[in-house]
Amino acid sequence: MTRTPRSPGLTALELRIMQVIWNRGASTVGGVQSELHPPLAYTTVQTMLNILARKGKLRRRLEGRAYVYAARVSQARALGQGVRDLIDRMFGGSSEALVVSLLHNRQIDPEKLAELTERFNRQAEPNAHGEREKP
Repeated sequence: MTRTPRSPGLTALELRIMQVIWNRGASTVGGVQSELHPPLAYTTVQTMLNILARKGKLRRRLEGRAYVYAARVSQARALGQGVRDLIDRMFGGSSEALVVSLLHNRQIDPEKLAELTERFNRQAEPNAHGEREKP
């Protein structure tokens, strides 16, 4: 039996935990646990942090008697991976199908889409110094 590779994306609980790490910086199990609402058991947080470390999303180092966990993946990169996963799973790999769905379901209107396109195009064009605008 062939095992399918794990998605590079994050589950909802993994994302909650990563958001704590991104906001707080390197943290212990207790530090992460104290920021989660609704609260989770210490052992649940510990298990999830270890899973994220095995997946390569976090690194851990021993400080005294406690492990300290730090992000190996930036929030921007995780967002990009999540969007790519959504497009692949729900829209057959077509980002255009995602945009059409957003328009069709009135999640975004054509005027806002045009505004975002214009803003993107401005950021993609180098300025007089050869630098691109920051978002």
